[in-house]
Amino acid sequence: MADTYDMIVLGGGTGGYSCALRAADLGMSVALVEKDKVGGTCLHWGCIPTKALLQAAEVAEHAQTAGDYGVKATYDGVDMEAVLSFKQRIVDTNWKGLQGSLKKRGVDTIHGTGHLKDARTLVVQTDEGERTITAEKALVLATGSKPRGLPIEGAEIDGEKVITSDHALFLDRVPQRPIVVGASAVGMEFASVWRAYGAEEVTVVEALPNVVPMEDVDTQKALAKDVKKHGMKLHVGAKMTGVEKGADGIRVTLEGDTQIEGDVLMLATGRGPVTADMGFEDAGANLDRGFVTVDEYCRVGPDGLYAIGDIIPTLGLAHASFAEGFLVAEQVAGHQVVPIDYAGIPKVYYCHPEIGAVGYTEQQVQDMGVEYDKQMFPFSHNGRAMMMKGSGHVKVLAKKDNGRVLGIHIVGPRATDLIAEGQLIYNWEALPTDVAQFIHAHPTLTEAVGEAHLALAGRPLHG
Repeated sequence: MADTYDMIVLGGGTGGYSCALRAADLGMSVALVEKDKVGGTCLHWGCIPTKALLQAAEVAEHAQTAGDYGVKATYDGVDMEAVLSFKQRIVDTNWKGLQGSLKKRGVDTIHGTGHLKDARTLVVQTDEGERTITAEKALVLATGSKPRGLPIEGAEIDGEKVITSDHALFLDRVPQRPIVVGASAVGMEFASVWRAYGAEEVTVVEALPNVVPMEDVDTQKALAKDVKKHGMKLHVGAKMTGVEKGADGIRVTLEGDTQIEGDVLMLATGRGPVTADMGFEDAGANLDRGFVTVDEYCRVGPDGLYAIGDIIPTLGLAHASFAEGFLVAEQVAGHQVVPIDYAGIPKVYYCHPEIGAVGYTEQQVQDMGVEYDKQMFPFSHNGRAMMMKGSGHVKVLAKKDNGRVLGIHIVGPRATDLIAEGQLIYNWEALPTDVAQFIHAHPTLTEAVGEAHLALAGRPLHG
């Protein structure tokens, strides 16, 4: 292995490995330094394993409601050992494939912990000892994130009664009275999993006024209504002030002295950047609350130093990291690039019901002072959704008088897949009348996207 490369990438998560792979394709020599397993949070602790658990949850829900469809089936509960085995097979298969891709593309993968000597030099502690490598063109920081805790007495993470999503991935039991603090993607997804697996009572606590607080107001309302309908307890606008651990469980106190009892407390209050004690600031990087400050091209400051993924204050999504990795690799290779429009990146939540969104929320459009029109098409009017017992809606926002589509917000069955069409509509700056010309297959869930645009274009059908 060489000591000098065109590019060095510190961190092998989605941002890091996508950057390394693209740079290698563009003819650069690349070293990828990773202290654990390539694939990072997404592959080993986030996107992939959690969605495997959610897939098992969907099967469990089908088994429990089979009689509604005239299908004779029995539900005997969840075998967590088998579920965890299924989850790990998916992770390991993807991990093996990624390692093969890196090797095939000629990326040197170095297992070790890196520390910046300067903006082009990395000192790596490996099992064989210390090694210094140099980047001639670029050094890319992509060290990822870790779950955040809360500075509340009694809420110290112990991996047993107070856990994070990292611990939840390996729980060998279904908690019967889980309390989830945080109602964004991670919190709502695990709440959905445990509800489907047969937990007696699932409680979600959110300090902000609504569940999925970054999403459109009507998405928030629809999700809250659905999860309450299915027996989940919600406390929104509620801050946790204390935690007591007992032999048989845990007690959480909220502002106003409301108390909740459960058997496990999961903190789903976000992830923090992993940037400390690696020499970033000594190399010229500026840190703000732990995040690396970058410009619109992911440049850090010193020539040739870049940062991508969870350590920069963007969306914190795996697919956003892929785009950032490509952006950096291509500009280092001398290609003309354009900054990423983060509003045009789809946001997806795999809770039940699912959420998919792209563009601006109604709250954001109002804050921008833009005059707009909106339409909502309910899945209750869609034949395919009826067959799936789906709830929710498709909501479209557009500039007033047939201006471009500003946002598409879906809550309901297969929303995470349906938003793909929404991404094309938003990013190609389509007008409602443009989309109204599309012919959607019948009966499909995609018709709901078409019907919302038909209504916005003044040509409603079933709404």
